[in-house]
Formats: sequence, structure tokens, C-alpha cells
Amino acid sequence: MNLASLDLNLVVALRALLEERNVTRAGRRIGLSQPAMSAALARLRRHFDDELLSRVGGHYELTALGQVLLDRTSTACDLLERVFTSQADFDPAVEEREFTIVSSDYAVAVFGTELARTVHQEAPGIRLRFVQTPPGIVEQIGTLLSTTDGLLMPHGIISGFPATELYEDQWVFLVADDNPEVGERLTRDDLARLPWVTYQRTYDAPAVRQLGMIGIEPRAEVSVDAFTLLPFLVAGTRRIALVQEHLADRLRGLAPVRIMRAPYEAVPLREALWWHPVHTHDAAHIWLRETAARVAASVLGQDIHEVDEGDPADRSPGY
Repeated sequence: MNLASLDLNLVVALRALLEERNVTRAGRRIGLSQPAMSAALARLRRHFDDELLSRVGGHYELTALGQVLLDRTSTACDLLERVFTSQADFDPAVEEREFTIVSSDYAVAVFGTELARTVHQEAPGIRLRFVQTPPGIVEQIGTLLSTTDGLLMPHGIISGFPATELYEDQWVFLVADDNPEVGERLTRDDLARLPWVTYQRTYDAPAVRQLGMIGIEPRAEVSVDAFTLLPFLVAGTRRIALVQEHLADRLRGLAPVRIMRAPYEAVPLREALWWHPVHTHDAAHIWLRETAARVAASVLGQDIHEVDEGDPADRSPGY
């Protein structure tokens, strides 16, 4: 299909029609009269050879194709907006903009809070919006990165996109203070014998894969989608949990648990800010990446650089 022959304004109209499911409301939303919106709907119906909206009683419902186009159109509009808001120059002291970053609660607690403090001090018109990492992220990573400003995630889960290295963390274990079954040191037998509290998503996949390689299959008794809940679900029980050391340090004292070293050489976690190549030369995004790198270096003491994940030489051993 030749994009030059398409009226991209129809993409905006299509999104409004599919989301509002009403010609008048859709027109009001994007500043078109009711006749103009009806004409746009007629053009869209001819293009797709589908009704898109079908009247059922006193209201409209999406056709099967309309339902498919609903998410795709939203994604396309978000991407177009990011393309046409790209800037050659960016002055953080005077600009106003919102950056959306996908992240687990762990990365927000350990790194995002420090990034937000720096942005508040240096760029008062900049807003940060942190969004929870969705399930099934590996299957939708391209779409996710194209419609957001970045993803905070360690190596070993996704690849093929550029990233700014941020910091390294270690995996440790949490055990209840009053758990009589664990001595001064955690053993591999403890890991195999005791019940676990686990994180539900793929974030800790490399660490879990390593456990399987040494013959340990965690017996999950409870699972949650927030790392910050792990200490509270370990306290007062026989359970154990695998958690990042930086987070464990920040949560120290909030629950009666012990932080214990792994009874094996745990592969470290290398956190990075991933982004879609569409953002690479955008001045505002460059500022975001450079600020993130600077915050990581100053707060977590890491030597930061950008890498292309397509190069295997840049990957951490064991991931």
C-alpha cells in the first residue's frame, strides 16, 4: 500500500469513531462537524469494505474488523504523535512534556524515585509517568516501545532494541526472622525444601532459569505482581523469596525478615532503559536517556553507556 495516497487525518477520525462509537461525539472530540464526520466514516467504510460501526437498536457496536482496528488505531496514533513531536533542540528548563516509562515497582523504587527527584529539580515542566510492566511483554515489546518513551528492564528477557545501561544489582533471599528452619546461612536444601513467594511476571526469568540449571525448582505457595510485597508475605512464615539487593536494602526494617546471600553464585541483574529506534535522534529523548544515565551513575555508582542489544558482545555473561 502506498502511504502517500492515504489521508492520515482519517487515522485520527477512525480512532475517535471506534472509541466513541458515535458520529456526533467523535466529531466533537476532534473538532469536526457532524456532516464532516459522517463523510469521514463513509470514506473509511469504502477503504476497509466494512461497516466498522453497525447500528444495534439505538446505538452503534463495532464490527469484528472494527474491534481489531480499535487497538491498532490507538497504537498508530500514539506513534504518529511521537514522530511529529520529535524535536531538534530541547531545553529542559523551559520545555513542557510528559515521558511515559514502563517499569516494575522494583525499578521505580530503586531508580525511578531518584530520576524523578532530579527531573523535578532540573526540568520543572517535565512530567514522568510510570506504567506497570504488562503481562506477556515479550510478545508485544515492539508495539510497547513504539508508543512509550522507554522500558526499565534487565537484560535477559528482551533483545534487539537499543538500551542505556543503568546499574547492576544482585539477587538475595528473604527469610522470616523467626523461621527456625533456616540457620545463619541459607542452603540449597533450604531452597528446595521451603515454600516460596514469587514474582508473577518474567522480570526475574534469568534468575529463575539459573535455579533450574542447578537443579532447584521453586515451590511457589504465593505469587504477586509487586516485588515490594515480598517481605510482608515472607514475614512470620516458612516462605522464602528471591529479591533484588538494592530493593531489599530500601525495605529493610519494614517487615521482620532477614536478608540472606544465595547459596550459589547468583547471576547479577543488569538494569537498562530500553527504547524504540524511532526515539534515537529525538533531542528530548536524548536528554531523558542522558539524565537517566547520569542519575544511575551518581546514585548507584555505575559506569553507564548506550548499547545496541543486537551485538552479543554487549550482553552480560550468563543471560
